[in-house]
Amino acid sequence: MPEARTVDDRPLGPAELREAAALAVRAFGDDPFFRFVIPDEAMRQRGLYLVHRSVMAHAGRGAHLRTVRASSDRIVGVALWLPTGRYPQSVKTQLSQVSGTLRAFMRRPGTMRRGYAYVKAAAVTHPKDPHWYLQLLMTEPSEQRRGVGTALMHEALPRVDAGGVGSSLETQNADNLAYYARFGYELRNTLQPLAEGPALYSLWRPPRA
Repeated sequence: MPEARTVDDRPLGPAELREAAALAVRAFGDDPFFRFVIPDEAMRQRGLYLVHRSVMAHAGRGAHLRTVRASSDRIVGVALWLPTGRYPQSVKTQLSQVSGTLRAFMRRPGTMRRGYAYVKAAAVTHPKDPHWYLQLLMTEPSEQRRGVGTALMHEALPRVDAGGVGSSLETQNADNLAYYARFGYELRNTLQPLAEGPALYSLWRPPRA
């Protein structure tokens, strides 16, 4: 029988952070956006690992980090939400996170330039209305289309709706637009931070009465 899958809200210890960061490498390693930003495969794997471990380890006060776990306690999905009023994150949190980015890319200015262009574009167009921000959603590739991401979305959205606020996210993958539309997200902006790179899609889910 297949293993059961459950959403879990336990804080991640060092070993679990490493496990979740390794999942990010598998989930995003072949993604066209990350292949554009970090063309070298070895550097891409290292960068994805360091950046995601840093973001999850230093998510900031009030952040909601949720995992989906198999019955063996193996992590097969992760979502990171910032509630109303937590974006932009505090200077302390941003500085804590940037250490991972610098370790990964400081010797490759081209990678830093490409990545920063997208971060800047997302920040400029970020919604000003009260909202929850879905900063990260990832699923083990072998678990995709098995309800892992859906479970994470269904765990969070009732809490968003209870607050009477909207929700936002960004994606660089046009294939994700239909997926998020299932949860009520609408395309708000299509950005082109770099002419030679993929588009950046900004999505918005209006408040529910």
